[in-house]
Amino acid sequence: MDFRWWALLIALSLPGMWALVAVIVDTQHPGRMLGADAVETLLLHFGEWGLRILLLTLVFSSLRRRSRWKSALRYRRLSGLTAFTYLSLHFFVYLALLAGFSLTEIVKDLAERTYITVGFAAWVTLLLLAVTSTNGWQRRLKRRWIYLHRLVYLAIPLGLLHLLWLTKAGYIEALTYALVYAALMLERWPALRKHLPTPLNS
Repeated sequence: MDFRWWALLIALSLPGMWALVAVIVDTQHPGRMLGADAVETLLLHFGEWGLRILLLTLVFSSLRRRSRWKSALRYRRLSGLTAFTYLSLHFFVYLALLAGFSLTEIVKDLAERTYITVGFAAWVTLLLLAVTSTNGWQRRLKRRWIYLHRLVYLAIPLGLLHLLWLTKAGYIEALTYALVYAALMLERWPALRKHLPTPLNS
């Protein structure tokens, strides 16, 4: 048994457990844990934790590449699926508590509110990665699986932009995430550059 994997699973579950407790407590005592705007608190809670854990997946990728630590791949997959779960809960809070599952309202928001369009694009990208994260899909797609899962490098900036537009009380946290992402991309740039097409000499 890999106790570190289970320890990571428990740690990654804590934000979800907090949200569950907060909803239960606020049902009896409104505002005690979720504040005056419970919907916005839950929306930001799930969204920010999803983004934080998504950045963690890049950390595991860097550790795997730098140290040849094979177990990092299992931790990366766990982190990625957990991040997708929280971001799906973020999306669900919007669908259920803001849009009221109204297709008309959702389509209107997608058309008129750019931050929702960008956030939805990020979620759809991550949905594709979550569905194809299994060993079966990895065997089917072979080398293409690696290129497909580099779409995470697109999903994270879209998520950062979504958060930046969504945040009302300053931009320090969103900019901090952006700096962490930039540092992680800078670290992996030499490896990515090897796979870029070389321009033909004229």
